[in-house]
Amino acid sequence: MVVTHTTPSSSTDAAPHKKNRRRMTKKAPRIADAGTAEADEEMGDVDASGPTAESSSAAQDPAAPNDDDDVMLDTDLNQPSELPVFAPLPPGADKTTLKSETRRIPIPPHRMTPLKKDWINIFGPLTEILGLQVRMNVQRRCVEARTSRQTKDIGALQKGADFVKAYALGFDVNDAIALLRLDDLYLDSFEIKDVKTLHGDHLSRAIGRIAGQDGKTKFTIENASRTRIVLADTKIHIMGSFQNIKVARDAIVSLILGSPPGKVYAGLRTVSSRMRQRAL
Repeated sequence: MVVTHTTPSSSTDAAPHKKNRRRMTKKAPRIADAGTAEADEEMGDVDASGPTAESSSAAQDPAAPNDDDDVMLDTDLNQPSELPVFAPLPPGADKTTLKSETRRIPIPPHRMTPLKKDWINIFGPLTEILGLQVRMNVQRRCVEARTSRQTKDIGALQKGADFVKAYALGFDVNDAIALLRLDDLYLDSFEIKDVKTLHGDHLSRAIGRIAGQDGKTKFTIENASRTRIVLADTKIHIMGSFQNIKVARDAIVSLILGSPPGKVYAGLRTVSSRMRQRAL
């Protein structure tokens, strides 16, 4: 045989022979399927002429969507724009009726007896000023309020809830009524442990510094900052405007941290004088 006696003269002649042998081994199991062989030949042709075909298709593809966009833009511009037409409003449309809403304000157990005594003073402003329907639920220990046809203000229910909540926290009825008549009054509550962690006698002394002898320190802070303060154990509740609450809270925080009352009084005098100058 010729193949056995001849030897390759150089490595260049052996390389194509190995390449042909690899192709034969890869295509051997696929010889039975004629369709796959033809497909491989077609794919080979496509690979050979791949870059030119892709470039030609890429050159043709962008033109098609641009033409479509132009056509769509032309059709959109040609369509006439019509303004919406609304029917006239009925005569009583401006008088909108509020949807009935209900609010339930929980009352602590130790405030149920004072609530029963002052119920007339609490019930009157809620119904006369705000036009709400109010009832006291003794079993659930709460006060339920809802809007009615006589309710004119949208925020009446929220004002009523703040009024009852202020009374539940310990404020006097006459002080809490100010929440119904003024819009710039708020409630702020915090605990002594939010400022500094104290235990035992240290906590008791901090409460004593805030209250003062016979409540003198608390009354001084209230008069200087024009606020109302309720000291309930370790919880402190302040009612007033935003700036006044800040002044009172800063004074109470200083007392909790250990500042002497005289130094706090001096700071309150300075702040109150500045507030008077701004008022003038």
